[in-house]
Amino acid sequence: METTARLAGLEAGGGCAAKYSAARLEKLLAGFLPSAPENLLVGLAPADDAAVYKLDDERALIFTTDFFPPMVDDPALYGAVAAANALNDVFAMGGKPLIALSIAAFPEELPLETVRAILDAAAAKVQEAGAVLAGGHTIRDIEPKYGLAVVGTVHPEALWRKGGARPGDALFLTKPLGTGLVLTGAARGVLGEDDAAETARCMSELNDRAADALRGFEPGAVTDVTGFGLFGHAHEVAEQSGARLVLDAAGLPALPGALTVAAQGIRTGGDARNRDFAAHAVQLDGTADELVALGYDPQTAGGLLVSLPAAKGAVLEARFRAEGLFLARIGRVEEGGGVTVS
Repeated sequence: METTARLAGLEAGGGCAAKYSAARLEKLLAGFLPSAPENLLVGLAPADDAAVYKLDDERALIFTTDFFPPMVDDPALYGAVAAANALNDVFAMGGKPLIALSIAAFPEELPLETVRAILDAAAAKVQEAGAVLAGGHTIRDIEPKYGLAVVGTVHPEALWRKGGARPGDALFLTKPLGTGLVLTGAARGVLGEDDAAETARCMSELNDRAADALRGFEPGAVTDVTGFGLFGHAHEVAEQSGARLVLDAAGLPALPGALTVAAQGIRTGGDARNRDFAAHAVQLDGTADELVALGYDPQTAGGLLVSLPAAKGAVLEARFRAEGLFLARIGRVEEGGGVTVS
């Protein structure tokens, strides 16, 4: 309908591609380490997918916030994806969401039924995650933005971090890559509705079931792959773990149509920012250009990047198959540093 067709056109860069440059963020936060109480288990040193504060020996609170401009015209899809993206930070830390608040900025000329569709879809996604949408804050803005602030819970000893990858671990990914490429390709008429629909389904899928299937395997490192792309987030894991991540280029899973778009030289704005952030740490070894683009492509509500001892890999794969969940083995962890794509 006409009122929703303008939604994605009102922004400068939607989804997680709208993230502030990781390279600039590093410079901005350099030296910004306010004194932290002992019970702050995760803050800025080092940063992770969310902050975590220990209440007692059995309970810790996970705090996160995430919001972005629309990357699609469908307001319900936008609300669902924005909510899933924020909630997934809690799952990436090994926790479960408890309560959420909306963060909303909308132009006053945006029809109320469009705004309501965004909010209703977000509320449904929060409920699906087992949490409660309890309020929020809304302001007027010429560019629409929506997301959530989320509080979750986790046992302090069951917390997942980015920095736990160890040599001998296998690397897994719980969703295929290419959301930015597919959305850009669809907007330019390069891809059809089926490819865009599969990407929409993938983006709106919570990482809760994947996290539940993973929970008993005591993974070494976990993070969700979002705006910095696979290579950017792999760089973070390698740096915080003091290890080298070796990715199998041929094993990188792609959403339908993503490599078709990449092969035509189409890139999102986030691609260049992600290269600026991580290229110095990524060794490509002659990897094809379209696979490099897939690795740097900013993901919206992407899957979990997981490391765990290789000996557990076959059982993990069997568990995911039994649950009907996607899982791709994409590499291994070695001594050294940085990311190698072979």
